[in-house]
Amino acid sequence: MKLSSTAILALAISSITATAYAETQSQAFTPVTINDKSAQAEATGFVEGQSISGSTRNWYANEQLKRGAKFAYKKDGQLAETDRRINWVQGTIVKYNSGFTEGTVGFSTEIAAYNALALERDRENLASGNGGAPKTGPASGNNRTLTHKDNGDAVDQWSKLGLANIKARVSNTTLTAGRMNFSSPQVDVIGNRALPSSFEGVAIHSEELNNLAFDVATFDRVSPRSEQSLQKFRTEYGNGRMESDHVNTAGISYQPFASLTTSLWGTQAEDIWNQYYFGATHVLGDSSVLSLTTGLNYYKTVDEGKKLLGEIDNDTYSLSFGLTHLAHTLTFSYQEVNGNEYFDYLHETNGIYLANSLLSDFNGPNEKSFQVSYGINMAEYGVPGLKFNIYQARGWGIDGTHYKGGGYDGVQAMDGETHYEYGIGATYAVQSGPLKATTVRGTYTAHRASENQADGSINEFRLVTTIPFNIL
Repeated sequence: MKLSSTAILALAISSITATAYAETQSQAFTPVTINDKSAQAEATGFVEGQSISGSTRNWYANEQLKRGAKFAYKKDGQLAETDRRINWVQGTIVKYNSGFTEGTVGFSTEIAAYNALALERDRENLASGNGGAPKTGPASGNNRTLTHKDNGDAVDQWSKLGLANIKARVSNTTLTAGRMNFSSPQVDVIGNRALPSSFEGVAIHSEELNNLAFDVATFDRVSPRSEQSLQKFRTEYGNGRMESDHVNTAGISYQPFASLTTSLWGTQAEDIWNQYYFGATHVLGDSSVLSLTTGLNYYKTVDEGKKLLGEIDNDTYSLSFGLTHLAHTLTFSYQEVNGNEYFDYLHETNGIYLANSLLSDFNGPNEKSFQVSYGINMAEYGVPGLKFNIYQARGWGIDGTHYKGGGYDGVQAMDGETHYEYGIGATYAVQSGPLKATTVRGTYTAHRASENQADGSINEFRLVTTIPFNIL
């Protein structure tokens, strides 16, 4: 990876700061040893270990386009325009987990029913364009509320099998087959709607060694956040027509020091790309005085197989430095895309572990971006569970004029594009009582873009309340 002069300067600054305040954070090396504890040996039985739990989420979002941009909706058989879109959905999950059977090889199962109830059903407010499955773009659908294909009316209520898998475990190694949750820097459950996504395939997770975990998985379908269907994988920023039959991924997570966590992953989206990831997080100092958290995320993406999205050669990284003193955290983040196409990731995943992935991903061709954020934890002032944050990010230098054509056609019009975003948020987590662990999150975000920057200009307010529950 070739770092820019800006990144090198940031690393130098972080080193100086770390030296000044690294007094109490342990930097002890932790050797890799065989895990002498077996999770399977502690299995309690299929029935004895079973549980039924879940959550219900009230998800509300109010968006308003700025600078003349419009959403679209069907009116009297024709497309009409509006600058506002409102989505309000209640998403409920009921999940059954069995325990693992006893013995050398243990078996268990996981099943979860997902249900969505559309609380906002007005066609104009939903602004679902031509109707149909959720899509991106002002006039092409709604990626938040499921709507009918013919007219864009809300599907009042729908359900699906969100999770359905069987697990087999030996010692500390577990094989999962079926529809599952999975978390990695390239295939990760995205949970920023009323319901989360999930993935269908086979995965192995192993923790036979202390401080060193291994993952291998293959998936052929994704269950979207706002739909009942199963889909093949496609990318977030590609033309939307190209799909991959299989996504194969493998990774290692390693913690060589008490203060340092690292991970290395490789993922193949068949006939689209090979994508490699390295990430590291390091903590220095004592937050009661001053601590420094440094984060590095790096992706390398190259075309693969049939090259369905054309030629791809992209290096993207982010660097973040967070200073914490008691309740206060101040974070600076720099991000850079080196490539003539977007930094892209798999649709219906959270496979973008970059510091400046916000309302906008700040991932345009050759884009550079900088973010400053501030957070305060009110537990230090006698209100545990209450947190506030504020941030601003700017992106510049977007240049797609060197793109030779393929799945990202349109970026050629981006020449020196800029944009900025700012937001403020508050979160409260109930600390005790029958609603313990319930969270309420409110955010207001504003994004402004130059003429040819893809994200456009928009204001958005979200209010999300999530209530967990246990039945058994």
